[in-house]
Formats: sequence, structure tokens, C-alpha cells
Amino acid sequence: MSWLRIRELVRKEFIALFRDRKIRPILIIAPVVQLMVFGYVVNYDISNVRLAVLDQARTKESRMIIDAFRGNGTFEIVGYPHDQKELEGMLLAGKVDLGVKLAPDLSRKIRGGDTSPVQILADGSMSNMAAVRIVYSLLVVDQVNRGLLRELHPQHLGYGRIDARIRSWYNPNNYSRYFFVPGIVAFLIMLISLLLTSIAIIKEKEAGTIEQLIVTPLRPIEMIIGKTIPYIVISFAQMLTVTVIALLWFQIPLVGSITLLFFATCLFLLSTLGAGLFISTISSTQQQAMMTTFFVIVPFFMLSGFVFPIVNMPTLVQWLTYLNPLRYFLVVIRGIFLKGIGIDILWPQFLALAILGFAVFAGAVGRFRKRLD
Repeated sequence: MSWLRIRELVRKEFIALFRDRKIRPILIIAPVVQLMVFGYVVNYDISNVRLAVLDQARTKESRMIIDAFRGNGTFEIVGYPHDQKELEGMLLAGKVDLGVKLAPDLSRKIRGGDTSPVQILADGSMSNMAAVRIVYSLLVVDQVNRGLLRELHPQHLGYGRIDARIRSWYNPNNYSRYFFVPGIVAFLIMLISLLLTSIAIIKEKEAGTIEQLIVTPLRPIEMIIGKTIPYIVISFAQMLTVTVIALLWFQIPLVGSITLLFFATCLFLLSTLGAGLFISTISSTQQQAMMTTFFVIVPFFMLSGFVFPIVNMPTLVQWLTYLNPLRYFLVVIRGIFLKGIGIDILWPQFLALAILGFAVFAGAVGRFRKRLD
């Protein structure tokens, strides 16, 4: 194997890449734009919940409930409908996220020692968000209950109780961006490396330069190495760029070792570059290669645990996730970013990445043939 021939092929690849005006935005601008878009859009933090209150009681107790919602920083009261139909119309039109209905006999029942129901209507079209919003509204109602209890029964009740002291480790404020942004870094590395590598050999065929490579003394393994080294360098440059943006712009903590993070990226790139090369060898055109790439990316994304917990998936699908390198890399990158854990804990993920990476890359090299067919 001649490293001189590989070096010249790598130089040729870099010249061809940066000469192509269509590729340059993908290499430089696309990762940054995607990180900024995903970082702000993919967000499960609950804030500015739009609330409509149908107050049919108009008493001191109903005002206490309204003031509790208004004083809570999570809710914003945007309307006071006059009847049930108007409240339902606001929910149907998407003008509000929650509706609160206070019955006319609210105060009479409370003062009489009875339980008075408060109806909370939620827009359940987004079930996860609706569930969290309902929990937040129940906390506000519970706060009003405690205030009414102290007012109606002012005597001190001395009794022992259990006091829960809750601490959220690794993400004290429960910011969703701490969970999503490291995952977005991993997803962008996979997307760019897989997409660019999948068209590496097809470009030579469509440009008519593959014949020139075939007649050169380059051996198949040298051609594979020469074709992948530029994309490895580009992937690391993009990984460094999006990591810096995650740290400085989104204020994501990097508690662990950056050296270990780069080592994990090397193992992960074995899988993505190998898969891209395999797609490039079985495709006839760039369009076919890109369509096949996106066909591969979607299952990788859906079965990685990036958004949807793997434990909630059917058992058969959970078994399929073990063949997904993104599943293991997400555990590694979030563990290094947020927890600062090392190889002593993450070794199963590193081992899985190594096995999958070498298997996929070896399969791509075995599939490659230095000929036109």
C-alpha cells in the first residue's frame, strides 16, 4: 500500500470538493444552520401556556384561582369567554392551550365544606405537551387549596409528615436543550458524513473520471482510504464547529473528556462512512444514492432514542435498535457532555460502536470493486 498515492488522491478529493459550488454550502453553512434551527425548535420546555378562564362564579374564591394562574410565570391568561361554547371555540381554533371552567356554585360548595370541581380542558392534539400542561395547572389548583385550607381552618395542626427533597442531577433546571443539543450534534455528524460519502464514487462515474482512477496503480483499499480521509477530516471539523456552538451559544456544559468524545466520534464515523461507501457502491446515480441515504437516515433517527424512548417501543423494534450505531453514540455523547462519565462506564457503548463500525466498513470495502460494473 502506497501512502504517496493515497495522499495524492486525498488532495484531489479536497480540490474537487471545494471547487464544487453546490457542495460548499453543505460543508460549511448547513451544519451551523441545522444546529441553530434544531436547537431552538426542538424544545419541550413548558412556558407561556395560553389560558382561557370561564368564570361563572365571580366570587372571591374564583378570583383567588385566577390570580394564582396569573401570578404563575408559566401561564398567560389570553381570554375570558362568556360561555362554554365560546371556550370550546377558542380551544378548537388553537387560540388557547388550556381552558379553566369555574362553576357558579364554586364558593357555596367550598364554604359549605363540600368539594367543588374545577374543569380543566386541554388541547390534547399534542398529547405529551398536554399532559405536562395539565400537571402544571393541577399544581396551581393545589396551591389555591392550601391557601383556602389555611383561611378556613386557621388553627395549627401539629403532625409529622413526609417532606420530599428533590434534586435533578446533571441538569438542575431541567432544560430540554441540555438533552436535545448533544443529540443534535451526533445527528448532524451522521447526516453530513453519510450523505457526502454516499455520493463519493457516484460523482466519479457521472463525471466520467472513474475510468482515470481505474487505470491508475491505485489498489481498491488505497482508493477507499483516499476517498474516506477527506470526509473524516470534514466530519471532525464540523463536529468541532457544532460542539463549540453548543458550548458557547446554547451554554451546554461539557463535563467529560473531549479526547474521549473524539475517540467515540472516530468509532461512530466507521459506521457512517462505511454505510455511505456501501450505498455509493450499489447506486447508479447521485439521485439514487441520496434517496437511499435518506431511506437509511430515517430509521437510524427514529430507532436511536433521540426523541422517542426505546423502552416504549415494541420488543421486536427494541431488538432492531441494537444494530443502530446512533443509539450507542447518543448515550456516549450525552454521558460525556452532561455527566462527565468515562470509559469505565461507557465501555459497552464503545465496544458496540467498534463492532458495528468495523463490520460495516469491512462490508463496504469488500463490496467495492475497481471496475466500471
